[in-house]
Amino acid sequence: MSRESRMLAGILLVVLPTVMYGGLTLLGALTGNAPGYNDNPLRHDLWRAGHAHAGVYLVLSLVILRYVDEAVLSPFWKWLARTGAPIAAILIPMAFFLSVASPRATQPNGLMNLAYIGAVFLAAAILTLGVGLIRAARAMPR
Repeated sequence: MSRESRMLAGILLVVLPTVMYGGLTLLGALTGNAPGYNDNPLRHDLWRAGHAHAGVYLVLSLVILRYVDEAVLSPFWKWLARTGAPIAAILIPMAFFLSVASPRATQPNGLMNLAYIGAVFLAAAILTLGVGLIRAARAMPR
């Protein structure tokens, strides 16, 4: 594993407990009948989705890091493959949380567009890594 991948993996593992804390916070809001959470279905659903997406994309980021250094890619494309999923793990949940930051929100605000930007980073990272791994497999002797 390259130094870059190892460093990012370490950072992601240090950050992962913040997602766990977020889950604990949401559980407290759910069981404590927090105003603005249980009485607002849109906010409730988007915050729950934000938490789930953060966790899944962080774990996906760790999985991706095990493959990036085996891919046949230029340094820029390796950077994109390495960082696209963590960027998505920030932008997509941020869109879900901040688009309904007000307890009285009845529809998401313009910050929901961050989810689309995050989705582009995620798709670019996954496609780039896939192409790089196919190139690496083709270069292997039979």
